[in-house]
Amino acid sequence: MNLHMAVEKNICQNRKARHEYFILDSVEAGVSLSGTEVKSLRAGRANLTDSYATVEGGEVWLHQVHISPYEPASRFNVEPRRKRKLLLHKREISRLLRQVSEKGVTLIPLRLYFKDGYAKVELGLARGKRLYDKREAIKEKDEERRLQQEGG
Repeated sequence: MNLHMAVEKNICQNRKARHEYFILDSVEAGVSLSGTEVKSLRAGRANLTDSYATVEGGEVWLHQVHISPYEPASRFNVEPRRKRKLLLHKREISRLLRQVSEKGVTLIPLRLYFKDGYAKVELGLARGKRLYDKREAIKEKDEERRLQQEGG
């Protein structure tokens, strides 16, 4: 009996995403990368701040993800913030396209990680929070923290 467990290694997370947006759903996608980008990711040199994904021409693209150049391979390096193709099945892409075409819904990368040696990104279908929603979330967190301190 083969009990294959998927081994995941986090590279980076988009911490601001859950503060700035309501995450409605999430989907896992592969990322098409160059060899030097993979080496940089293994060293944990990536940043998801201000990144997003779009559906263009039946394909999903990742924008503004910063993967630092891999120093030992300087001449093979590519643009750190280049547009990268995401690998998804056609039915997943069409489902995402339907959901993104709704008003106010965006694709935001939540985290970048390795799963069984392959670079993956967790995309969140997100709806932007208004200022009062953010204030409410901060109040709830402060209240929880206060209760934790009093109780324990």
